[in-house]
Amino acid sequence: MNRFEQKSMSFGRKLVYLLPILAFLVLFVLFLQGIGSVSESTLTKQQESLETALGRSISQCYAVEGCYPPSLEYLEQHYGLLYDKNSFFVDYDYYGSNLLPEVTVLRRTGAH
Repeated sequence: MNRFEQKSMSFGRKLVYLLPILAFLVLFVLFLQGIGSVSESTLTKQQESLETALGRSISQCYAVEGCYPPSLEYLEQHYGLLYDKNSFFVDYDYYGSNLLPEVTVLRRTGAH
């Protein structure tokens, strides 16, 4: 046999070389899915926290001043409300100083 002549590799030998690459690809895909799941969970928790903070700020304003806050900006300026405006949209409907405002928190599409 000529030493420069190449032997064809058997299927088992090819599989031994491909197995680590396939294992890496599977683990990489699982890792990416895990990151996406954690990101979604974090955004959900942030939305719940924002809703709670809004409710508390509105109640505190009513308890201190005797009327509900006229706008979301009023809560930001006087009661220290902070939130990520790139991730969430807050719809604040004010009906009067003696009526509880209607607040809706929506997640912006494409956030994070």
